[in-house]
Amino acid sequence: MRRATIRTTHDDPDLVARALRPDNTDEMETTVDGDAVVTRIDRGTTGGLHSTVDDYVVNLEVATDIAQATAVQHDRPADAGSASTDQEHDTTNE
Repeated sequence: MRRATIRTTHDDPDLVARALRPDNTDEMETTVDGDAVVTRIDRGTTGGLHSTVDDYVVNLEVATDIAQATAVQHDRPADAGSASTDQEHDTTNE
């Protein structure tokens, strides 16, 4: 059995782990340890382990991007960047 453990730290490790888990195979387990996401991968062959780690790293990049985008959205004012508002505008000419 070939094994790899990948440990990465994040500002919101729970969000990153939740984004990663749906793509895990039966040979993978993703947990949170403090500010770290820890994923353990077990595969029968070195080639299989290599492929799974490659796929995981791509998924990790996407999950990290999602977490960062979510953090940015929560840090800005509610109407910042909004294309529309609930305010009424008087368009009559005076």
